[in-house]
Amino acid sequence: MLRVGLTGSIGVGKSYVSGVLTELGCHVVDADVVARRVVEPGSEGLRRIVEAFGGWVLRPDGTLDRSAVSAVIFKDAAKRELVNSLLHPLIIAEQDEVLRRWEREDPRGIGVVDAALMIESGGHGRFDQLVVVHCRPEVQLERLMRRNGYTREEAAARIGAQMPQEEKLRYADFKIDTSCGYEETRRQTEEVYAELRGLAAAEARP
Repeated sequence: MLRVGLTGSIGVGKSYVSGVLTELGCHVVDADVVARRVVEPGSEGLRRIVEAFGGWVLRPDGTLDRSAVSAVIFKDAAKRELVNSLLHPLIIAEQDEVLRRWEREDPRGIGVVDAALMIESGGHGRFDQLVVVHCRPEVQLERLMRRNGYTREEAAARIGAQMPQEEKLRYADFKIDTSCGYEETRRQTEEVYAELRGLAAAEARP
């Protein structure tokens, strides 16, 4: 199976690209879904977070108060790094287990992990190919304001807390520019898929 990492900064349209790849027949797992799973009640991830930060991170029902934790770590880079160091190994292990299952079921297929922090976490090195989704900075800012209801300053702060798009693009095997809307993005995604399909077929040859 061809293992593909799909990444991109906040507000660039990565979820749309992920959806198109799913439609085209790729196996896709969203890192956000995995991240929620590794902090479910009774999990090792939740135990680590409570041990590091205290009981205030829990809701009354025993689940992680993700919005409270996010509000704290967004303002504090050291705490953000701590959370990432505690959870990323668990998230990566879970992703790898999903990829191994897909490989058993569909050895000639394409397995895609969709993760915003793939490069930052160092997890990008596990993949055969890396697809980076990007767009013009002004488009990213407007999308984030519209989608999340942020002010321009809030949206800029969220973008500023992540690795710059130009830096992510240096790691890319394939680039998809979403600046010009859905139709053009789909066209580029289909082109990338066709190339990935060819690489998967070549890899599967005896």
